[in-house]
Amino acid sequence: MGECLAQRGWMLVTAESCTGGWLGQAVTAVAGSSAWYERGFVTYSNISKCEMLSVRQVTLDYYGAVSIHTAQEMVLGALKHSHAQIGVSITGIAGPDGGTTEKPVGTVCFAWATKEGRVWQETKHFNGNRETIRQLSVATALHGILHLLENTVAVA
Repeated sequence: MGECLAQRGWMLVTAESCTGGWLGQAVTAVAGSSAWYERGFVTYSNISKCEMLSVRQVTLDYYGAVSIHTAQEMVLGALKHSHAQIGVSITGIAGPDGGTTEKPVGTVCFAWATKEGRVWQETKHFNGNRETIRQLSVATALHGILHLLENTVAVA
């Protein structure tokens, strides 16, 4: 992923909620990641999502923090508030508490976007404990970045 980003001259931005910075840690564990990782936002609270990522309060009120709508606003806000060309966001319920009938523990919403306006979002339902759900969320986010890179033509 890093090599593909570097070849394009692209930078990555991350916006995380339930993973609490784990995605940023995974990315920066790679030597040389400063060449392609621009910044990360850890927005665990709703107010931080609004203040740092420009997520609209009406979106949170209507759809909740764990929704593809919020995930999409998170990634678009991360791109807006960074110098990156590609971004990913994660928001979910890692548990063990916080789940509902409609959104049980393990529900995680993702969004990926490019500065050119390509957006893709997905909701996953993971099984396992808190650590497993968070780990699977990070892996899914990384795979999604690769997928988006493979399906996006680099603009010179």
